[in-house]
Amino acid sequence: MIYLDYAATTPMLEESLDTYVQAARTYYGNEQSLHDTGSDAAALLKLCRSTLAKLIGGEARGIYFTSGGSESNYLALHSLLTAHEAKGRHIVTTPLEHASIRNYFQELAKTGYDITYLPVDAAGCVDLSQLEQSLREDTVLVSIQHANSEIGTIQPIARIGKLLKEYGILFHTDCVQTFGKLPIQAEEMGIDSLSISAHKLYGPKGVGACYISPRVCWKPLFDGTSHENGFRPGTVNVPGIAAFLTAAQYSCQGMTQEAVRMQHLRKLLLAELAEVPSVSVLGHPEQVLPHIAGLLIHGMEGQYTMLECNRRGIAISVGSACQIGKQEPSRAILALGRTAAEAKQYVRLSFGRHTTEQHIREVAASLQAIIHNFFGGAV
Repeated sequence: MIYLDYAATTPMLEESLDTYVQAARTYYGNEQSLHDTGSDAAALLKLCRSTLAKLIGGEARGIYFTSGGSESNYLALHSLLTAHEAKGRHIVTTPLEHASIRNYFQELAKTGYDITYLPVDAAGCVDLSQLEQSLREDTVLVSIQHANSEIGTIQPIARIGKLLKEYGILFHTDCVQTFGKLPIQAEEMGIDSLSISAHKLYGPKGVGACYISPRVCWKPLFDGTSHENGFRPGTVNVPGIAAFLTAAQYSCQGMTQEAVRMQHLRKLLLAELAEVPSVSVLGHPEQVLPHIAGLLIHGMEGQYTMLECNRRGIAISVGSACQIGKQEPSRAILALGRTAAEAKQYVRLSFGRHTTEQHIREVAASLQAIIHNFFGGAV
C-alpha cells in the first residue's frame, strides 16, 4: 500500500515506540504519588513539559498534556472563555476550523454567544482588514487555525496575533497540522493558546498538548481537578507523553530538510497532473503546507477516486477524518466558494516521512488512468 494520508495520521516512529516501551517499563508510577516511583514519573513528565515548551517557543508552566488535538481545542477554549466571560460573549472564527472547534462554537451559540464566521478568499486565506472590522467591544476571543488540514493553506498567525494584542483580545490557534512542520514561537507570535497532537508527527495516538500563556487567566473545567495543575482530570499518560516528545524532537530537528523534500514531492505530483484538464489544485499557491495537495477532479466524485485508488493499493482521503463518516460535502471546500457538487469531487493526498518520488509517479499514473477510464478518454 502506498500511504498518502499522513494528514489524517502517521505511523509511529521506531524511536518513539522504543521510548514508549522503556518509559512504560521504568516510569510506570502515577506522577501524583509521593513515593520514589511516582517521583521518577513526575521528573520525566517535568522534563517533557520543559522540552515541549522550548519546541513551541513557550514556557513550561503553560504546557498541559491532553489526549489529543480535539480535547486540547475544547479545554483551551472553554477554560479561556469561562475565565473571561465578563468581558463579552462575541467570538470570531473561520468556516475552515476543525470539527472540534466548530461543534463547540455551535453549542456556545445556543447559550447566548454570538459567533462571527470570518469569510476566506478562494485560496482559503483570511483578510486581516476584515478580521479587524469584525472585532467589537464585546469580542472576547478569536480562533483561527494555523493551517488547514484539507487544502494546506497557512494563515498569517503572527500578524493576527499582533493585531489582537492591540485590542486585548484572546487568540487561540489550532496547530495540529503545523507543529513539527512549521516554526512556532507562541509568545513571539502573540498566541494565547494553541493545540497540538502527537499522532500527526509520528507519535502515539491519544496524546496531545495544549499551551496557554502563563500571562492569561483560565478557569478549569472541573473544580478540584488535581492533574495537570487542575487543567484536566485523569491519570497522566507519562509513557505516551515521553513517546510524543521523542517524535516531536525528531520532527522539529529535521523540519527544514523535510519541508524542502515535501515541496519537491508536491511540485512533482502537480507537474505530473498538469496536463490533465479535469484536475485543479486547491489552496494558496505559495502559503501552503508542502505535504498536503488538495485536488478537485471535476465530474468525478472524490469517493469514487478514493475507492479506485484503494483498489490499486493507494491510500488517499476525501477530507478530514473527523468528518468523512457524515457523507457531507467538505465545509472547508464550500468556504472557498465552491459548490456542493464540487466539494464532493475533492480528494486529498498528503505525504510523509516514507513517501518517495517513485510513489508520487506511481500515484500520478494511477490517477491519470482512473480519470481516463472514467471519462472514456475525454479528460
